[in-house]
Amino acid sequence: MLSGMSEEAIHPSTISGRPISISCRDGVVLGGHLWRAETNTPAGSVIINPATGVLARYYHRYAQFLARHGFDVLTFDYRGIGQSRPQSLKGVGYRWRDWGEQDFDAALRLMAGYRRGGPLMVVGHSIGGFLPGLAESAAMIERMLTVGAQYAWWGDYAPRRRLGLLVKWHVAMPAITAFCGYFPGRRLGWLEDLPRNVANEWSFRRRRFELNHPRNERKDALCRMAAVKAPILAIAVSDDELGTVPAVRRALTYYTGAQHGVVLLKPADFGREAIGHFALFHDSHASGFWADTLTWLREGRNPWPASVVKTSQ
Repeated sequence: MLSGMSEEAIHPSTISGRPISISCRDGVVLGGHLWRAETNTPAGSVIINPATGVLARYYHRYAQFLARHGFDVLTFDYRGIGQSRPQSLKGVGYRWRDWGEQDFDAALRLMAGYRRGGPLMVVGHSIGGFLPGLAESAAMIERMLTVGAQYAWWGDYAPRRRLGLLVKWHVAMPAITAFCGYFPGRRLGWLEDLPRNVANEWSFRRRRFELNHPRNERKDALCRMAAVKAPILAIAVSDDELGTVPAVRRALTYYTGAQHGVVLLKPADFGREAIGHFALFHDSHASGFWADTLTWLREGRNPWPASVVKTSQ
């Protein structure tokens, strides 16, 4: 289902995000923006979690859209990225799981403190839809919308692209990272620069996520994931080579305490030839996908019931 929106509703808003600092428990300070709805009774609070190596500002227009439609919204950069990047990434020990255990946890606690009404929700893109389950405070989440959410195990990549992606992200990336001391993604045109341990956790990801943790930390990681009770609507896109249906399902298996469903959208649903892993957050989707997401965020109702992927598929 595609929701229609007026020109006035999708016109760029005057609402702007206020720069904000987010302090993590380990002392790291993140950069972010807080977008306030122009109402005293917001429909809810939304935290937007970025994909790996994607700047928070990529989601700013979507954040502005949500604020215009009555939501308070928080965007932020993970440690090592964008406004949360130190002067040099060489020698920095940031890990991928720190983005969930420390960064998202801090963002969630901060947003809970700013909350003015309505449910506390997460929109998570790619790894941003998996990281919430690593946070100690994740039980506070009341609703989640994920887009292409997975944790990048190579066996779930689209078969037609699997070999090329395996070479790129699991052979070339760790080799370049070892040589440079960090991953110079921006210079290569492969997303943003990444701290060494973040890049290597991606490159050497195992089939079971918890196996990447030290043995004595695995049970705690699984328990935190299971503590999430928020309903999850997980979006997969038919031409997404990373966030395939198997990848999205694999990520959801860790949210054992939450009700969740998978929706498979196709470019043709939005009059497009291609969407891929990133394009749904482009503002050209304001009158289509963005408008549809309001149904889930406001009502907890799936706006694409005809596109639900059955469990047996």
